[in-house]
Amino acid sequence: MLIPFLIMLREGIEAALIVGIVAGYLQKSGRSSLMPAVWVGVLLAAALSLFVGAGLQLFAAEFPQKQQELFEGLVGLVAVVLLTSMVFWMRKAARSIKGQLHASIDQALAHTGGQAWALIGMVFLAVAREGLESVFFLLAVFQQSKGWEAPAGALAGVAVAVAIGYGLYSGSLRLDLRRFFRLTGMFILLVAAGLLSGVLRKLHEAGVWNHLQQVVFDASGTLPIDSPVGAVLSGLLGYQATPVLGEVLVYLAFLVCSLFFFLRPMQARPTLQQAAES
Repeated sequence: MLIPFLIMLREGIEAALIVGIVAGYLQKSGRSSLMPAVWVGVLLAAALSLFVGAGLQLFAAEFPQKQQELFEGLVGLVAVVLLTSMVFWMRKAARSIKGQLHASIDQALAHTGGQAWALIGMVFLAVAREGLESVFFLLAVFQQSKGWEAPAGALAGVAVAVAIGYGLYSGSLRLDLRRFFRLTGMFILLVAAGLLSGVLRKLHEAGVWNHLQQVVFDASGTLPIDSPVGAVLSGLLGYQATPVLGEVLVYLAFLVCSLFFFLRPMQARPTLQQAAES
């Protein structure tokens, strides 16, 4: 439940921040009458995300067992790529996201004959990116967690993100967004490492990958995966009681490389916190 909550909280705050910047710019430039177009773009992006998620889920249900394992592995791989790219994109774009959005709005509003449609398209593309990232991640998580906890955590994350987004827009809430995205970014990379090792496991079960299958250690006697602690570690970090060599190598290689580049200092520029407050 914690992982879907935190991921959807982060994705929701990113989307809320985008909508808040657009709404603030329209208000300051005297174009508040175009706000309905913003909400239409948001609703269309949400509808597309739900449609894609439901379609993929129904599509996977028709597969035989091995093909379903392969499909789940591919969904997990896409989730890893999207989560990782999202973390690094926000790390880089946080310093210029406000200026980029303002430029996109100005470009959309330059179409004198269809400003509303252009604004709908701009907001739709910006928010749909966050929604589709969330879809693939949630599919990968729901395939591993069959109970109600994961969907409940995701919905709770969205609800809290909406409340925080409204607080940021109204000025009633101050949040250190730079620190928030940094901490959640490191957590997401840990989650992505666990997903990637799980992808290798799915590919093996599908008969696609049969190398490096030597068991590295067996902790099933001391920390079984179905124990309370084992279940938490499995959900958070992709823990396996009997991991094989390939899974361990993939996990460590991804984690070391991604954290190295993520934590590497960048040149000082205006931060996301400054952009949100200005």
